[in-house]
Amino acid sequence: MITLIIGNKGSGKTKKLIQLANEAVEKSNGNVVVIEKGAKLTYDVTHKARLIDTDQYHIDSFEALYGFLSGICAGNYDVTDILVDSTLKIGGRDFAALESFLAKVNKLADQSETKVVFSISADASELPAGIDAVAEKI
Repeated sequence: MITLIIGNKGSGKTKKLIQLANEAVEKSNGNVVVIEKGAKLTYDVTHKARLIDTDQYHIDSFEALYGFLSGICAGNYDVTDILVDSTLKIGGRDFAALESFLAKVNKLADQSETKVVFSISADASELPAGIDAVAEKI
């Protein structure tokens, strides 16, 4: 199952994601990947995690992000954790597309045995009810 960190702007989502990433590195016997839009977490996330800026790879939709996540899982069997910051800035604010994307990523996470965490800058009441079936919220 995937995990969502949901809250409005300034509610501490990125700080929580950084904490989870650094904890995952300490616990993991494999690789931890942190995906962000723009290079802003360079000094906050431990150097032991792989930090990827989506702008470098021109990822600008949920479809592109799903393909990128699939490639990470397919290309490296020992990725244990993937954490994605600013999910809506990467994929857009189309909540129907977000719901479909999260359902696909949930299947990918189960198949590849990878924990996936997304930070979503929105009020929980804005999100479709179907998201609750595929994601744990913190």
